[in-house]
Amino acid sequence: MPITLRQIEIFEEVAINEHVTRASERLFISQSAVSMAIAELESIVGGPLFERRGRRLLLNERGRLLLPEAREILGRARTIERVLNEATTEPVGELRVGASTTIGNYILPWILGEFARRYQRAKAYLIVGNTQQIATDVDDGQLDLGLVEGPCHIASVNSAFWREDELVVIAGRGHPWLQEKKASAQMLANAPWIMRERGSGTREVFESAMAREGIGITISLELGHTEAIKKAVEAGLGVGCLSRMAVQRELDNGWLSRIETPLDLRRDLTILTRDYGYRTKLMDACLSLLRENP
Repeated sequence: MPITLRQIEIFEEVAINEHVTRASERLFISQSAVSMAIAELESIVGGPLFERRGRRLLLNERGRLLLPEAREILGRARTIERVLNEATTEPVGELRVGASTTIGNYILPWILGEFARRYQRAKAYLIVGNTQQIATDVDDGQLDLGLVEGPCHIASVNSAFWREDELVVIAGRGHPWLQEKKASAQMLANAPWIMRERGSGTREVFESAMAREGIGITISLELGHTEAIKKAVEAGLGVGCLSRMAVQRELDNGWLSRIETPLDLRRDLTILTRDYGYRTKLMDACLSLLRENP
């Protein structure tokens, strides 16, 4: 029995999610169909690809060997689909767009909404993660393009300026800094900071700005989501530093306050792509729309 592209696609999704249920939800198929495809693939290759740990499926040595090959095959198959679709006069097909948290939650939904209205035969899927995750997924072909808030450290990924952004230091109501609405370097050094996880572009930009001023950081709480950080700061658990876009509503309503500092917290938002040697109408259409929304 030959290996099918569908089996490879299901294998990749299970490898990413480590779970049959989540893979089935992502692929819009039943859990039994996922389990059957994995069982058939394991029968073809002559052995198990995963270690079963409760409900989790973790890649074993054989599975880890297969995964990069599977991703290359799927990447080539998607390229073939796009090339064949180029015969039409309008962009068609599927585009996988990755965005780091601030962009994915506060900018991109409206842009992708306009993309859907303009190109009704095309589909854009949005995956949100931190900057490091998005850059890695662009590099290995899981994403067609990425939009990130921090520097990309992968040489094989192309990085191009998209638009400017600014981080702001924030404090909740009742915080001592609100008397003057500014903080000195010493105050910043002594503050309990509530920050994003490592790999976050926002965190890297903030840490770099503090380092340039020779200021140390005391992180009291590390949270993986912007909304959680805002709520923690509102609750008086510490101070934070987030994109102005992410906190504008809270600033306007007085739930949070911006604190002036000696830090330079400006940053560039960038577009990440790989050089595949061929750029489709669909990719060009998406990049053109992004440039319309600087």
